[in-house]
Amino acid sequence: MIPGVNPRQMKQMMKQMGIQQVDIDAVRVTIECPDRRIVIERPQVAKVNMMGQDTWQVSGVAREESLDTAAEITDEDVKTVMDQTGASEENARAAIEEAQGDLADAIMKLQPE
Repeated sequence: MIPGVNPRQMKQMMKQMGIQQVDIDAVRVTIECPDRRIVIERPQVAKVNMMGQDTWQVSGVAREESLDTAAEITDEDVKTVMDQTGASEENARAAIEEAQGDLADAIMKLQPE
C-alpha cells in the first residue's frame, strides 16, 4: 500500500477505478520452467482484476530447483529392447537414450525397415 493512505480509502479508490484485489491464502507457489522450478514458500499472493484482466502478484522468498530431464534407463529396459530387436546392449541403450526413455520408440528405431 501507499504510505500515509488509509487502507480503507485505498480500497475505495481502487474500486472506483475498477480494480478489484483478492488476497489468496497460499501455502506455496511453484513456477515450472523448461530447465528449472522456482518455489516460493509461505508467499503473499494477491489476484488483481483490472478491466477484466487478471494479474497475480506474488512476493516471498524464492528458491530454484534444477529439473533433471534425463530419463533413467534400467538394465531391464535395455534387456527388453534387446529381446525385441536383437540389438546389442550398446545399441539398445543408445536407442533408449535417443528416445528419451520411451521403450516403444526405441524398439521402432531399431527395427529393420
